[in-house]
Amino acid sequence: MQAIVMEAGGVFAVRDVPPPEPKPTEALVRVEAISLNRGEATRALSARPGTRPGWDLAGVVERQAADGSGPATGIRVAGLLVSGAWSELAAVPIRQLAAIPDAVTTEQAACLPVAGLTALHALRRGGDLLGKRVLVTGATGGVGHLACQLAR
Repeated sequence: MQAIVMEAGGVFAVRDVPPPEPKPTEALVRVEAISLNRGEATRALSARPGTRPGWDLAGVVERQAADGSGPATGIRVAGLLVSGAWSELAAVPIRQLAAIPDAVTTEQAACLPVAGLTALHALRRGGDLLGKRVLVTGATGGVGHLACQLAR
């Protein structure tokens, strides 16, 4: 299996790595798309050699969680990891996975976890916004674009 691995000096490299061994509450996902977030790129550049970066991913469940929970094998999902999403396979906690609706492409879904959750968190910090006008600054970026859609 191949994955992006950090090398000395902030170099990104594709390397052969052992496949992940999911915990009982983790699904094994065949990664088909990822997204790149500024925070993870910045963090990766200063990471120790051997670190496997990547937060957002989307793909297909290759093996359901061993405890039988979460999405079944064959379901398209989007997910979020602390690191290691930039690989062919990823072990993802089921609480950090969501099924992708048919109307959403895998590539679109890969862009949602960090940006979407950030937008949702920002709107929730505003309190009860139902029926109120919301001003979103920076609305042309990923988080701002999603905040506009959520606020609407």
